Amino acid sequence: MSLEPLVSLRGIAKRYATGTLAVRGIDLDIAQGEVLALLGPSGCGKSTLLRMVAGLSEATAGRIDWPSGQPSARDIGFVFQEPTLMPWATALANVALPLELGGMGRREAAERAAAMLARVDLKGFENAYPRALSGGMRMRVSIARALVTRPRLLLMDEPFAALDEITRFRLNNDLLELWEAERFTVVFVTHSVFESVYLARRIAVMAPRPGRIHAELAVEAGYPRGEEFRTSAGYAAHCREVSQALGAAMAGAAA
Repeated sequence: MSLEPLVSLRGIAKRYATGTLAVRGIDLDIAQGEVLALLGPSGCGKSTLLRMVAGLSEATAGRIDWPSGQPSARDIGFVFQEPTLMPWATALANVALPLELGGMGRREAAERAAAMLARVDLKGFENAYPRALSGGMRMRVSIARALVTRPRLLLMDEPFAALDEITRFRLNNDLLELWEAERFTVVFVTHSVFESVYLARRIAVMAPRPGRIHAELAVEAGYPRGEEFRTSAGYAAHCREVSQALGAAMAGAAA
C-alpha cells in the first residue's frame, strides 16, 4: 500500500441553506490503496463528507486536493446506503450502465458487466431483476456497478447497515477480497465499531454537532482478515480502543 495521499481534505466545512453547519474543520488525508473507515453516530456528517469527496456536493469552506491528478467520473465509485438499482433493468443492465454512459459499446459493456457480476458471486443472475434478488444480492449488484469502471476510489455510505448480521459479515469478507485483488482505495462510512475494526487499516472517529474528526486510530492487523481475526484478542482490544474513542467524541459533543 502506498502512503502517498490520493485525496487531501483541508479545513473542510459544509453549511446548508437552512443554516445547519454539518461539518467543520475537517483535515484528513486518504492514502492510495488504503481502507479508511469513517465512524460516528447518525447525523455527524459522515455522508456529507463522502458526498463532497465524490463531487456530489460542494464544501462551504476549505479545499479538497488530488495530489495524483483530478479524478474523472470513472475514477470514483459510490455505493449508497440503498442499492438504488433501476427496477426495470436486469442485474447485467444495471452494472453495464456506467460503461455505456461513458461511451463503451453495448457488447463490450455487457461482457465487462458479466465479469464483474461473477466477481461478486452473482454468476447466473445476470438476467435477474432487482425484485427477484435478496437484499444482500441487490447490494452485490450495486458494488459491481461501482467497481465496473475500475475506479481508483470506492466510496461506501453504510452499504450493509440494513442487512442481517450473517449477510453483513459475508459482504465484509467479499469486499476485502475484492480490495486485495485490485487495491483500490476505500472510504467506508459506518456507525459500527465492530465493522470499522474488521475492515479498516485506519479509522477516523467523528464527533457530531457539527461533524469533525475527533481521533484517528490505526488497526495494527494485516490482511487477509477472516474469522480468526474477528475472534482474536487483538480484534477485541482494537474494538475497545475505538469504542472508547467514540464514547469520548460523544461526551465532548454533549458537553
